[in-house]
This record gives sequence, structure tokens and C-alpha cells, in this order.
Amino acid sequence: MEITIHDIAKQLNISASTVSRALKNNPIISESTRKRIKKTAEEMGYRPNVLAASFRTKKTNTIGVIVPLINRHFFSSVISGIEDIAYKNGFTVTISQSNDKVEKEAKIAQTLFANRVDGLILSLGMETKSFEHLKLFTDRKIPLILFDRVTDKIDAHKIIADDFGGAYQATKHLIENGARKIAHIGGPQTINIYKSRQEGFIAALNDAGLKTDKSLIFNGTMTRNDGIEALKTLRKNNKLPDAVFCANDTTALGIIIYLKEIGIKLPDEIAIVGFSNEPFSEVVTPSISTIKQPGFLMGQKAAELVISQINNKISDTNFKTITMPTQLIIRNSSKK
Repeated sequence: MEITIHDIAKQLNISASTVSRALKNNPIISESTRKRIKKTAEEMGYRPNVLAASFRTKKTNTIGVIVPLINRHFFSSVISGIEDIAYKNGFTVTISQSNDKVEKEAKIAQTLFANRVDGLILSLGMETKSFEHLKLFTDRKIPLILFDRVTDKIDAHKIIADDFGGAYQATKHLIENGARKIAHIGGPQTINIYKSRQEGFIAALNDAGLKTDKSLIFNGTMTRNDGIEALKTLRKNNKLPDAVFCANDTTALGIIIYLKEIGIKLPDEIAIVGFSNEPFSEVVTPSISTIKQPGFLMGQKAAELVISQINNKISDTNFKTITMPTQLIIRNSSKK
């Protein structure tokens, strides 16, 4: 049987209203009585009926978060930033991963909507090209924040890293270290971050007076195997580059493993730069030069924006895109 405030009241021979006020820390009830009631409630195994309370207040104090992959350092750092701000403001966070599958992303969004989360923070999966599951929130004025992988087809605040600038810095660094034949391993150009990173790569080549060779550009799903297969193709066609800029660290790792297996010296023969600053990038040999994203700060900003909208109960129509700076970290994979 579920323990109620009436059971606690009966146990202590007091009114249920007194128990209710004490559990809500109402100063009308003396501190000694509050302590006695709370101690009895704990001993009896009382659980507050959060669902009933949410129906009364129309608020669950819960924020939903959907990321493509929880095991990526960038996304886990964003989640940490979200939780940091949410906890300080009395909100709990429900975290799910889509595994880059649009069907799973849509089902999670529908479940969070049904569970009456007060707001949603989301980074789109690679497969997501339809956004009906997000219109569940926007049509009902439930606060929605998009981060990292975003779309212009949904009206919401957006938080992104400077992907273009980071890619430009990475490519410029390779050029300044003598590279002239640079390959790019990128992601689907339908996704904003990979499109921006490729544009930054090409802009750096153009500014250095280097031509863009489309045969050196590969767009895949950003797995370790994508990097390996791209280099195998280039080797087969006798077009091995003298440097590679990868749009994430996972493909960079795959390339490093493959090149070491076939006896190519890094970075003397081929220099490598990745993107995201995954923890393994510092400990692999050679350590991977990369672009650091401000994941924790992005998470904090996302939480601040969604909580502000929840608490103000105002439908914000002045949507903005916030771009946060990236940083080039030079390590052994590119330092000749």
C-alpha cells in the first residue's frame, strides 16, 4: 500500500493538513514538529505524489535532453553543463540518446512530451531530416533549445560552436607546417556542423592560394572505419596526401592506426588534425592535434535559456543563434 499523508497523520494523531504543511516546510508549523513529521514520513516510507503535484501546478520541474551518442566526450560534457545549471535551479534532467536514428529520436521526443517535461534540449541525429516530432513542442509553446547539430526549419534558440572557424584554424595550421595536398574526411553535408567544417577547410585552402581537389574530400558517417576506407582509396589511386583534416577525432584515430600499420611516418609523411578533443586524442601515439569545443559552457547556456523560458512562461519569438568559440590544440600528429 502507498503511504499517504493521512497515514502519517493517523500515526502521529495530528491532522493531515498539518502533515502537508510540515512536508512543504511551511513556517506556520514549528521546527520541532516539522522534524518529527519528516522523521515519521521517512520511517514509514512515504513518497510525495509528484505526478499529482504536477497536474496541480502544470509543471514537472523536469528538462528532457536528447543527444546522438552519450559516449562521445563532447555530448557528455554538454550534459554535465546542463545538469550543473538545472540542479542549481531545482530541475531534474531526463537524458536519452538517439544513436543517430531518426525513428528512435522521434519516439524519445514523443515519450518526453507525454511525460510532460517542461522543456527539451536536443542535438539532432544524422538521419533526422523530418522535424514533426519537434513540432509537438513548438506548436504547444513548450521551450525547445537546439545545440550543435541544429536546423533552420524549427523556430528555437540554437547554440553552436564555431565549426567554420575551428576547421579554418586546423587547415591553416597544416598549411603553415608545409602541407600542400590536404585531404578532408567529413560528415553528411545535410548536417550543419559538417557543412560548416568543410566550408572552413575550403576557405583556408583558398586563402592560401591552394586549389580544392574534390577527390581528396570524403563525406561519410564519421566512424573510425570511414577514415580507414578513405585512406585506402587514396592509396589505391596513388593520391596519398601530405596531411588530413578530419571532422572528428574518431576518424583521425582510424587513420593513425591504419597509417602506422602500413609504415607511414606521422607527422613527417602525413600530418593529421581532428576535431572535438576526445579524451583518447591526448593519450594515443602520436597524440592527436584537434579542435576543442566548449561543451560544458554550451550545456550551461542551453539550460539557462530553457529554464528562463519555463520560469517566465512567455513564448519567446525572438529566436537567436549563439556561436561559441573553438580552440586549436596542437599535438604530435601535426607538429613536424
